[in-house]
Amino acid sequence: MPTRLYRFHCTDGYDLVVDLRGRRIPTLALVRLHAERVALDLMVHGARFDWSAWHVEVYDANGRVVLTKPFTEVRYDHAVA
Repeated sequence: MPTRLYRFHCTDGYDLVVDLRGRRIPTLALVRLHAERVALDLMVHGARFDWSAWHVEVYDANGRVVLTKPFTEVRYDHAVA
């Protein structure tokens, strides 16, 4: 199955966490799952407590936005973190 390169940048409109390497993923369904993992990782390891304005913007190799995933749509269990 062919894969495509995607970059997963996170922002709140002011601050930005840039994905310089990107990741090769074969389907958009897996891109959505990886976007959630990126958001969860930042919420668990980041220094902020309020992630409500943050979202993951997924770009393809041509620089087009293919998905935007708000952090508020990602299930985050504070007890587990």
